[in-house]
Amino acid sequence: MLERFEFMTAGRIIFGAGVLKELPRHAEALGKRALVVTGRDSRRAAPVFDLLAGAAIAYEVFSVNGEPSVQTACEGVAQARAFAAELIIGVGGGGALDAAKAIAALATNPGDPLDYLEVVGKAQPLINAPLPYIAIPTTAGTGSEATRNAVLTAEAQRVKVSLRSPLMLPRLALIDPTLTHTLPPSVTASSGLDALTQLIEPFISRRANPLTDALCREGLTNAAWALPRAYAQGDDAEAREAMAYASLFSGMALANAGLGVVHGFAAPIGGMFGAPHGMICASLLPHGMAANVRALRAQDDTFARDRLMRFEEIALLLDAESPEAEAAVSALCALCERLNVPRLRDLGVRREAFSEIVQKAKATNSMKANPVALSDFELHAILDAAW
Repeated sequence: MLERFEFMTAGRIIFGAGVLKELPRHAEALGKRALVVTGRDSRRAAPVFDLLAGAAIAYEVFSVNGEPSVQTACEGVAQARAFAAELIIGVGGGGALDAAKAIAALATNPGDPLDYLEVVGKAQPLINAPLPYIAIPTTAGTGSEATRNAVLTAEAQRVKVSLRSPLMLPRLALIDPTLTHTLPPSVTASSGLDALTQLIEPFISRRANPLTDALCREGLTNAAWALPRAYAQGDDAEAREAMAYASLFSGMALANAGLGVVHGFAAPIGGMFGAPHGMICASLLPHGMAANVRALRAQDDTFARDRLMRFEEIALLLDAESPEAEAAVSALCALCERLNVPRLRDLGVRREAFSEIVQKAKATNSMKANPVALSDFELHAILDAAW
């Protein structure tokens, strides 16, 4: 008998090459004044500005320099309120989309942002519905266009935490794979491996369910062949479309089944060292999965055997050399090497910070969904292997 489960995602998803041109009619239905949240280089959002101008929608631009912090969100909220924004449009990678999502939520809710933040705050539920939010990803990685949380760096605590609510799901996710064609190989690798991680961790999660399983299988099937091709040839339309598809499915899966040890580590490492989220996940992925496989083999119960069978399925989906759990780990190692993934030391992570990283990681929500509880020794070993 199936256990109870829930599934939530963006209010509406429109996917396909060229769908960006449909933005004006959807935006007009939500408001006439838009705050457009972009990444560091707002020029990538130029097609969006042209479409809004043609639709007579007034807009202002708020640019996010790197991955967003709580302060970033507060500054965006101040601009949204001063402009009397009626809707928020996020255009860019995960940082821009998460910042936009947080701004939409905090613009309508009073008090200190810490009132609503997990881990470092009170994690209070939102009082009011956020401003309508449209997500337009320009990378294929975070799946933020389909999630109900925004990841922000709490600078004082040196950790990344989530602002989370079912109310924060985008009103519309507009996914046009052609927007990803100009991504450089390094961004293709980091964002794509983030998506791959977000397909593997929900699939082996304690909270996996039949709907997320289907999404993960389909996403992995596409990412396995498309990521190396998109990395090698950026304008490969077929590969870019498949990666945008896999990224969307990864966001839908993680929002409903949770993540695991890799993202548990990524939160404190990103907050402490400012390293790019995607590359942190990529550098940890094979080592975190290897630790899970070892721990599951030692556990030897019905749940552990089921999760090991899922690793065997991952091995098949990744075209590993054999259908064994350990072969899935080997395939991930080979993929990371092929995509020139750096080690933690190359991302600025210091070995003497390992103990602090482990303690902070254990407090994250992502770690709670990992299929097996890992000891401090096992967590240190993951960091050692990735360093």
